[in-house]
Order: sequence, then structure tokens, then C-alpha cells
Amino acid sequence: MVKTKGSTHVIEIEVQNETHQSQERMRFAAVPRIGEGLRLREPDGIWASYDVLDVWYQKAEFGDVWMPYVHVCMTPGEGAGDPTQGHTGAPNLKAVNSGFEPGVDAQGGELEPFKI
Repeated sequence: MVKTKGSTHVIEIEVQNETHQSQERMRFAAVPRIGEGLRLREPDGIWASYDVLDVWYQKAEFGDVWMPYVHVCMTPGEGAGDPTQGHTGAPNLKAVNSGFEPGVDAQGGELEPFKI
């Protein structure tokens, strides 16, 4: 948060989530840039990584104020519960305990590095 003369300032930004087709207003200390990553809470309460796809400003309905908007999409490989999102990079614990080959998951595919 930014502090000036004893008060705390935050920027309210509308986050448009492409993954969940939702819009939500959130508070940030700074406007994120295109290509940066964000950690957002999923509807089920689990935190996930998102990539900032676009940032733009629109003039507000009141005064000479420009409001920031951010367009995000879940980082590839983050959707653990969704098989279409790919492997999360977490090792299969059953395979770890049975002496599996390093760098290969239980189904024989290569493990992907964990992405933050």
C-alpha cells in the first residue's frame, strides 16, 4: 500500500477473468503490467496463478478520472482439477513412494516445472 501523510491509498481495479468469465473489483497497491502474474483465490478457496493479458484505462462516469481494468487468464498448468489444463507439476506421491523414474510421472509422461 502507498502511504502519504498518514493515509493509506489503494487502487481499485476491475479484474476481468477470462478463465471463469467473471468480473470483480479488487484493490491493489499498484496497477499490474501485461505479462506479470497474480495469485487470485478460486471460487473453491484455493489460490491459483493468473497471467495479466491486458491492461487499459477508461474514463469514469464522474469527473476527470481514469479507471484501470485488467484482463487475466489462468496460467497454463494451474488447473489441477481440470484435465484439459494439463499437469500441475506436482509429483504423484504414490509414484514417489514406489521408486519411480525421476522426471517422469506415474503415467509415463515428463513432468513440467512448477510455475508460480
